[in-house]
Amino acid sequence: MHSLAKSIAEIRLSDYEYILPEERIAKFPLEMRDHSKLLQLRDGKISHYQFYHLPDLVPADCMMVFNNTKVIPARLIFQRESGAKIEIFLLKPLEPSGLINEVMLQTNRVVWECMIGNLKKWKINEKLRGEILINGQPCTVFAILEDRDCKAVAFEWNHEKIPFVSIVEAAGEVPLPPYLNRKPTEMDKPRYQTVYSEKEGAVAAPTAGLHFTQDVLENLKRKGVKEEFLTLHVSAGTFAPVKENQVANHAMHSEQMVINKETVEALARHSEKIIAVGTTSMRTLESLYWFGVMLGSDANVQFSIPKLYPYQSHEELPNRQQSFEAILKMMERRGLYEITGHTEIMIMPGYEFKVCDGLITNFHQPSSTLILLVAAFTRGKWRELYQTALDNDYRFLSYGDSSILWY
Repeated sequence: MHSLAKSIAEIRLSDYEYILPEERIAKFPLEMRDHSKLLQLRDGKISHYQFYHLPDLVPADCMMVFNNTKVIPARLIFQRESGAKIEIFLLKPLEPSGLINEVMLQTNRVVWECMIGNLKKWKINEKLRGEILINGQPCTVFAILEDRDCKAVAFEWNHEKIPFVSIVEAAGEVPLPPYLNRKPTEMDKPRYQTVYSEKEGAVAAPTAGLHFTQDVLENLKRKGVKEEFLTLHVSAGTFAPVKENQVANHAMHSEQMVINKETVEALARHSEKIIAVGTTSMRTLESLYWFGVMLGSDANVQFSIPKLYPYQSHEELPNRQQSFEAILKMMERRGLYEITGHTEIMIMPGYEFKVCDGLITNFHQPSSTLILLVAAFTRGKWRELYQTALDNDYRFLSYGDSSILWY
């Protein structure tokens, strides 16, 4: 067995547990986004700030990469004639394609894989009816259970000019993380969304971005920090607990990424530090690098990064600029403005980061894939980091405080 593959096979979940008291979980956001605490880990030293200090902590010549996915109200409630409520949580599109951006614009019928509450009371092919208003216009929506095993649900509606995204926005609820253990309120609609969200399709927020305000973004620009955007549609799998003690056996969720040519060009030109805003941006950037590696051996390879691909034995690897140049050549050859791919990449101790020099991220759940990622990026200092945050009254998880970590 390759030595790196052997070392990751020995990683145990029990080494990445910590006690998170319930009262440390932020159930609601702060009134002002950028007034959250900001912990910095740099050169092995920990220091404390407020998030609005961020522009003072990053070099002027760095690039910050944001995930511009937009959370959709993915929780839909329908009712059977008997009165039984059926809760449908959108997971991933199946028809007419698996591409979220395309499916959200469909205007007659779509099929999604879903999580379904009260599934046993819903009969195959039974139509559940819902009545909604879109811009004052009544619209009838039907949900049909097409496949019980795959939990495939078809949605149909009676207005050809209304896209599915409008249906969801009118009928759905904000899909708050299960650990918040509360119903969404009107306040959650704007607050469980970044100020730069644009591309509908996520069922969970890229929470590192929730701290940014227009003022912080403007101050970063004034300093000369470059900004680039990409899209990773965060899936519900981000909340899936790791149940395998041998963590390499964890069934990693797949997430859809979209990156345009201008962003790839900017990454290929940039030789200074790159800071990923959130673990989703980091997963996308690192996956993009490995796609460039794949193209080096197969010019027709699909943009799909398997969970353990980075840990396989590779011949001499390109630097990040060379990898991004390989992607640009492929895009030019195929006449592509953007590329869409999927990643299952699992970043854990032993992973060597190829693109990211800095990471802005919140504080994550114990025994999660995100703790493994932070452990890899901090070269094992995650426990000291988290204990310091607990000792200094930091708020944890999606609506909690932030950190900036340097590799």
